[in-house]
Amino acid sequence: MPKPYTPNDKWARKAKEEGFRARSIYKLQELDEKFQLLHPGMIVLDLGAAPGSWLQYVSGKIGPKGLAIGLDLQKIEKIAPNVVTLEQDIMDLDAVEKIVHEVMGARAQGRKGATSSESSDSSRSGPEGPSGPRTAASSESFLIDLLLSDAAPSTSGIHDVDQWRSIELNQSALAIGKRLLKPGGRCVLKVFQGADFDPFIKDVRSEWKDVHIIKAKTSRDRSTEVYVIAQKA
Repeated sequence: MPKPYTPNDKWARKAKEEGFRARSIYKLQELDEKFQLLHPGMIVLDLGAAPGSWLQYVSGKIGPKGLAIGLDLQKIEKIAPNVVTLEQDIMDLDAVEKIVHEVMGARAQGRKGATSSESSDSSRSGPEGPSGPRTAASSESFLIDLLLSDAAPSTSGIHDVDQWRSIELNQSALAIGKRLLKPGGRCVLKVFQGADFDPFIKDVRSEWKDVHIIKAKTSRDRSTEVYVIAQKA
């Protein structure tokens, strides 16, 4: 029998003591330590990011040269200079893609402006070679390194309905990953197990590579959640 729900367990208390917004921070930390997901300078998209504990962890791992974009229906309070958060329905694929392009384009223009102001020699080749830096319009500049989704649907109390809604969220996340991830980029998805879980995993394995299913040690015993890690072909 699973243990009863304890809202203020040791992980919640630890998160509060260490300044993190939710206990879920330790799930991502565990996954990162196992799969080496995060590195300095990465571009990361976090779906269903509120209240922002994953973004807090990501911010420290990617450093000042990295960028994390967090999307959620709820407002996320400011985290760090290398984190941008916006209110957005992650089921709207076109809107998500547009937001990511705009944020990354603005960042590229900002860096280009900073580089121009620091250099008095306009004829000198940039770090990318004689042709100069890539423009914000280049397709590669709009691709991310890692997609995270700890999103959970609004629950109805009916397990099968809630589990299917979780599958729908993750199908949307994978569709976003197909559009925005670099080749070889990875996604991390929270999925609730149930009647639709096995068909979902079968579909993931047919279209993605290096697929892993992990039950985080910091997940509650009573929870049916697992994390799926997959790599874009």
